[in-house]
Amino acid sequence: MSYVEMPGAKVPIRMWTDPATVEDVALQQLRNVATLPWIKGLAVMPDVHYGKGATVGSVIAMQGAVCPAAVGVDIGCGMSAVKTSLTANDLPGDLSRLRSKIEQAIPVGRGMHDSPVEPGRFHGLATAGWDDFWGRFEGVADAVKFRHERAGKQMGTLGSGNHFVEVCTDTTGSVWLMLHSGSRNIGKELAEHHIGVAQKLPHNQGLVDRDLAVFIAQTPQMAAYRNDLFWAQEYAKYNRTIMMALLKDVVRKEFKKAKPTFEQEISAHHNYVAEERYDGMDLLVTRKGAIRAGSGEYGIIPGSMGTGSYIVKGLGNEKAFNSASHGAGRRMSRNAAKRRFSTRDLEEQTRGVECRKDSGVVDEIPGAYKSIDQVIDQQRDLVEVVAKLKQVVCVKG
Repeated sequence: MSYVEMPGAKVPIRMWTDPATVEDVALQQLRNVATLPWIKGLAVMPDVHYGKGATVGSVIAMQGAVCPAAVGVDIGCGMSAVKTSLTANDLPGDLSRLRSKIEQAIPVGRGMHDSPVEPGRFHGLATAGWDDFWGRFEGVADAVKFRHERAGKQMGTLGSGNHFVEVCTDTTGSVWLMLHSGSRNIGKELAEHHIGVAQKLPHNQGLVDRDLAVFIAQTPQMAAYRNDLFWAQEYAKYNRTIMMALLKDVVRKEFKKAKPTFEQEISAHHNYVAEERYDGMDLLVTRKGAIRAGSGEYGIIPGSMGTGSYIVKGLGNEKAFNSASHGAGRRMSRNAAKRRFSTRDLEEQTRGVECRKDSGVVDEIPGAYKSIDQVIDQQRDLVEVVAKLKQVVCVKG
């Protein structure tokens, strides 16, 4: 489908889904965003659903302003994937050992490494700028300075919620490694600090929703947020890089005889801000639950822990600010999923996947998510499919 255009106060709301299928609270959030004085465009992806401040699955293009709550607390959250030389025939019938080895190598939930992971231990890992990156920690908000040690130990860890590490196979039988994570606790604390600062600024007092408080260009508060935002986005990217290196190490050891090799890694943020130019204007584009899908750019659109994912290539659709969805998108809240589904439902819906099947992850059950195939179908003018993956191992936080 192409997009449906709905009227908005300052800009039209371009939706790559049927507005009738979007919850009223999410539609109201979109209308609220369209009232902001600085907004120059709003694109809505097919995985759209209600979120904090702004809807998940929205692309908000503003001039001279950025909304920290729209970026969210998991700054730089995103995906990485890599195709391996292994095939489905190389995988053992029982994948529980492989899952266990991954869980031992990559701390999940609130876990962290006993000491910071040194990137130098991984052969060929591109870590140019690593020392400079950590040196810039001195310049982030004083409110989080005491978290330096924790941030070091959480680099290369998964987190919880919808974050995951997976081993997948594609339709040709090739094995892929894939993971989803962001800037961990340090990104969360930086975001919360700046959201608090923004909400107290005089120009934000008359907004329809206090969560839409913005920072404005040429102010010290904007300069401080941009500094910390871009640092946290870099943290998230390094976090995925280190995790993928740990995951590759596990695979090398477990499949020694096959001597696995790995293709070029694909990595894409889906909660972040980028400086981009459209219609002759320099804009700050916030993708909250959306990936960049410029012409020829690779992206990753995951489904849920039982349905599979897609590797895609962007078509560069400027009407969507060169964007696409970041996943299937939830069709019900976590609490609603816990009320509706049982562990038995979870076992049924994740049959054939080596993963947790306990009450702690019922809120991540496939039934709580929209159909990934339908979501992909609704954005055929945004991306083309390169590969369809189906997970055989899924590690959750």
